[in-house]
Amino acid sequence: MADVTFYRDEALPFLEAKRCRKSDLAYQKHFHEEHSLGLIDEGETQAWCEGMLWRVESGRMINFPPHMLHACQPAENADWKYRMLFIKPEWLEHIELPHLHHLQIPFLLEDGKNNACRTLFNRTMDSLVRNESSLEIETALIELMHMLIIKHESDIVHEPHGALKQKYVNRVKEYIHAYYKDRITLETLEQETGVGRYHLIRLFKKSTHLPPHAYQNLLRINHAKIELKKQRPIAEIAVDTGFYDQSHFTKAFARIVGATPQTYALSI
Repeated sequence: MADVTFYRDEALPFLEAKRCRKSDLAYQKHFHEEHSLGLIDEGETQAWCEGMLWRVESGRMINFPPHMLHACQPAENADWKYRMLFIKPEWLEHIELPHLHHLQIPFLLEDGKNNACRTLFNRTMDSLVRNESSLEIETALIELMHMLIIKHESDIVHEPHGALKQKYVNRVKEYIHAYYKDRITLETLEQETGVGRYHLIRLFKKSTHLPPHAYQNLLRINHAKIELKKQRPIAEIAVDTGFYDQSHFTKAFARIVGATPQTYALSI
């Protein structure tokens, strides 16, 4: 693997990820146009930001708002590996996260908050690296940004309830049932319902106990089981059900069915 690798999804032009495994790579003072989130995987670094110097050790996350001057110097004689997410501010404004102003200062996270955000950071990064669906990547990113800015349960914006809420959830379900083989995005679901993607995810999960991408994958796997019973080639079914490749399909199938597609097909 290269010392520095970048990851992107063409359906999500507002997001870029970076993985660095180069221990001697130091950065002079600079800033990004994007909102930047970093996670130190190994080693530690001294992070300078607008006159302040912070020690950022392994397992710790740090946040830099757009255009904020900063620099990083890894500790000597130590492996330094880290990952970054770069998020365009226009996307953050569009999804209408509450308390977005909390992100306008640089900060390190306290232990409990850091652990929760690190889990969501890893989920977002892993989804992008594995080329998961755009729906899954953006959902993970929204959940990460929500966790970053929220302080108390009382900070959560009140959501519509009752028939209106169920109307939005039902519309999302209808759309996913109709197009579950396609690469559905949150932007598409937002356009279909007229509800912002941040609130849409929360409504859908509250009603179904699943995020939209997981619901879509269940439909794909159920369809695949029917096709496997027809003894169709597994690679053909993987493409037909909308998975990136056979390996991706096999992992998703095993997580839900408890067996690989081949084992399932041979047992019929």
